[in-house]
Amino acid sequence: MNSWRKVTIDDLGQVITGYTPTTKKTEYYGNKYPFITPTDITMSSRTVQTERFLSQKGYEYRKNRLLPPNAVCVTCIASIGKICMTAIPSATNQQINSIVVNQEEHDPYFVYYLLRTKTTTLQSIASGVATPIVKKSTFARLEVCIPPLPTQRKIAAILSAYDDLIENNTHRIKILEDMAQTLYQEWFVHFRFPGHENVPMVGSSLGPIPKGWEIMAASDAIFINPKTSVPRDTKKPFVPMKSATEHSMLITDVEEKTGNSGAKFKNRDTLFARITPCLENGRTGFVQFLPNDNDVAFGSTEFIVLRSKTLNPYYVYLLAQTRDFRENAIKSMTGATGRQRVVSQCFDDYFFPNPNQDILNQFESTIAPLFQKVQNLSKKNINLRQTRDLLLPKLISGEIDVSELDIDNSPKSN
Repeated sequence: MNSWRKVTIDDLGQVITGYTPTTKKTEYYGNKYPFITPTDITMSSRTVQTERFLSQKGYEYRKNRLLPPNAVCVTCIASIGKICMTAIPSATNQQINSIVVNQEEHDPYFVYYLLRTKTTTLQSIASGVATPIVKKSTFARLEVCIPPLPTQRKIAAILSAYDDLIENNTHRIKILEDMAQTLYQEWFVHFRFPGHENVPMVGSSLGPIPKGWEIMAASDAIFINPKTSVPRDTKKPFVPMKSATEHSMLITDVEEKTGNSGAKFKNRDTLFARITPCLENGRTGFVQFLPNDNDVAFGSTEFIVLRSKTLNPYYVYLLAQTRDFRENAIKSMTGATGRQRVVSQCFDDYFFPNPNQDILNQFESTIAPLFQKVQNLSKKNINLRQTRDLLLPKLISGEIDVSELDIDNSPKSN
């Protein structure tokens, strides 16, 4: 620890505050450079997937605000202390201060992990009441304690090993989820299920469908908000709206709470957001995190619980993910602008071609292992994050001394 020293954030590199190009000039937006906003950043991942991208013209519009790979981005307005790293040249909006690390003296991955331990500090120095803000000058003057560069790289190597495994598992989860979506589309949209060559198509109110299938209302095939009892006083899993993501079936960051108001659900139920803009954004989760199938959890009142009645749970989730299912729900929304909600009766008006039981059984036996693999990888990631987060403060503070450990301390490539 004698070799550690105090520095300020701006000693680590150049601090850059982001900027939002005017949306009136559509030519500034495209599909080339990630445009990072606080909602894109999650503390469960070092990298970020953005909703929006800038074009070359938009990227060049503010050349002094551009970020190279391995910049460390920190939210400093409203949701203070969320952190990510850039993987490729990127830009951020004005709610984010970023550090372009001087890599001759400091390791960017170490800086990322260092700032992950400073969320509470950043929140405590924020000014403003309605909207907390850490000004650029305040952020740049924040003091931190750092070891020599070789030790920085060793600490970063240990922690990055966990995040690399997490990111690899996350990539595998994405592949499995894409496979599930593709199978659903092939079997039930394009009607290319096993043996389809031998099944004639017949007319229906929705157009040609395979013989033996029938047109059915969603409410006849799916229980909508089924009655499920849960004790009030004991602590049990609680799923807030933020725990259902827009890109995955996984339900993350489950809390423990007492109470029993809101949505109640079991394993293999689908949670379908009913409020704007969560519904439009596609927040839909598949419940498979409960230890036992008889366990009951509860969650936000803004979820609609979908439970299989005549289908199978995997089909229900994948159906709920389709654009036309969601658009049917959106059309039913009522209420004040910005707080509109789905009317549950909309599922009486959504019709789909219901497969025969043999096809449903074949689909379940094919798709269930994919869902289980997703859940197994998710559990591995939870364990990896827990171990990483236990080590993080001990390594960053120097409580665990790695200076003499035989660890590769060459710069980590992106």
